[in-house]
Amino acid sequence: MTPSKIERLDFTPEAVIRWAPSHTRNTNWPVVYVLDDATTDNRAPRNRLLNDVYVGESRNAAGRMRQHFDSPDKAHLKTIRVIVDERFNKSACLDLESFLIRLLAGDGAYRVLNRNDGITEGDYYDRDLYRESFRDVFEQLRRDGVFTRSIPEIENSDLFKLSPFKALTQDQAAAVEDILNGLLTDLGAGSSSTLVIQGDPGTGKTVVALYMLKLLVDIANTVEAEDFDSDTMFSELFVPEHRALLTDLRIGLVIPQQSLRESIKKVFRKTPGLDPAMVMTAFDVGNADEEFDLLIVDEAHRLNQRANQPSGVQNKNFADITKKLFDVDDTSKTQLDWIRARSKHQIYLLDAEQSVRPADLPFQLLLDLVTNAKARHRHYPLITQMRVQAGEADYVAYIRRILGSASHFDDTTQPEPELFAEYDFRMFESVADMRDEILLKEKEAGLSRLVAGFAWPWASKNDKAAFDINVDGEKFRWNSTQTDWIASPKSLNEVGSIHTVQGYDLNYAGVIIGPDLRYDPITRRLFVDRASYFDKKGKENNAVLGKVYSDDDLLRFVRNIYAVLLTRGIRGTYVYVCDPALREYLRTFITTVDRH
Repeated sequence: MTPSKIERLDFTPEAVIRWAPSHTRNTNWPVVYVLDDATTDNRAPRNRLLNDVYVGESRNAAGRMRQHFDSPDKAHLKTIRVIVDERFNKSACLDLESFLIRLLAGDGAYRVLNRNDGITEGDYYDRDLYRESFRDVFEQLRRDGVFTRSIPEIENSDLFKLSPFKALTQDQAAAVEDILNGLLTDLGAGSSSTLVIQGDPGTGKTVVALYMLKLLVDIANTVEAEDFDSDTMFSELFVPEHRALLTDLRIGLVIPQQSLRESIKKVFRKTPGLDPAMVMTAFDVGNADEEFDLLIVDEAHRLNQRANQPSGVQNKNFADITKKLFDVDDTSKTQLDWIRARSKHQIYLLDAEQSVRPADLPFQLLLDLVTNAKARHRHYPLITQMRVQAGEADYVAYIRRILGSASHFDDTTQPEPELFAEYDFRMFESVADMRDEILLKEKEAGLSRLVAGFAWPWASKNDKAAFDINVDGEKFRWNSTQTDWIASPKSLNEVGSIHTVQGYDLNYAGVIIGPDLRYDPITRRLFVDRASYFDKKGKENNAVLGKVYSDDDLLRFVRNIYAVLLTRGIRGTYVYVCDPALREYLRTFITTVDRH
């Protein structure tokens, strides 16, 4: 296909008047355009954190530009680039528009002014051929300074992966549509609601949470005179009565994990309408002066029950919040109770099999939450696998079967081995070989890291010269930061723990299964080695509630940890196993690489 042509002009009425008659395609042909407020020389070095960009498509580019002149939120934009191609049709333009919006949001050089209801993943004639040409459009815009990084660099970034500008799968879109219609109905009736979104790792629970939040903000900020494309997803939600219901709605996004929370705050700083202050801990919710209309809780399985917190301050805070909300310090109250007490509407996104610590909400409490939601027809399952590129094979379920996790294991039967032709799933006999393969994949694809169970003490936390992990003479250090570790400069030479990678994607994950998880070939069961598990909060008894956690209880958490680690990789997962008996057991289920 011949390259698309990009015409650049000043975003002024005079420039558009001169430009419009120059070709009939300026007024009667589908095009895509990019508006920004960059300097005249867009390639000049500058601080672009405050610059804005808007991407649109139209059959009448000149007429659409004249509409934008009357839009208050676009009045400051200075430059327009019109992408013209004689092969363009409506479907191709919608696809290119979505492609550019997603990459601009992930690049982070601009704030993207678009709504996210128009992000599409529709199929159409010759889509693959058109998409090849999109990369040429990207490179032209990159040479002109619109983009600052390559497509692989953008796609590997947290800004891209956690962006609210995502094309939803069918089950995600159906869930979002049902949830928002129900929420708007409940808001109109003045009633409360509780909804549960449930899905395995990689089904896009966080994507749905961020998409919904952005969509709600966009509806609330709709300008009445704004021109809407009736073909876009959720366009029917953008009506005055919905705007009235959502205006001044107090919304919060609760993220229990520190690392993921900070990464999402970075995204919100660069997304108009979203504020980092919206992203909170359960403690923030409990201490808030005002109640919330809606709380969206991602990774709800990581909310805490009453237990010994990491600091004395947090222990006191837990008691103070409970007393504030319920008049007495009722130790049976959990952070889930706080969320319910502080909001009229709640949306929980969860997967009970990703609970990794005794302080997390009890399994039965999560099961009751799901059961009640199903009974009220407020339960929304996510099925489509978005992370692991294993074709039609159910890699996540396979991992849970071979690890014997709660809902996938039958002690009386052994799972059948499966092959994953479209996924690079291998076990290594040498941890050094696995490290070398991860370094190679980092050069080829980026975003390739070593991770491990918490089977070694964290000596380097207090002694930066110390090593933490010693496996077959190979020495490694734990993650030197708990915030945004995957993107940190040292991460390639370190090993990430469950607390730094849960909720994140990797292209390739090299998983070290430590001596905390073992296998008994006589009983044919996995068991936990408590002495080899060094997460103090991961095996601590609950003195407040009088709970003592047995080895079987600890085994459930350790299994869940490894199931999470083994489902981070998009393109592949590599495994090294410390326990010889467990290695022999897993050899049946994972292709083994032996280079010696």
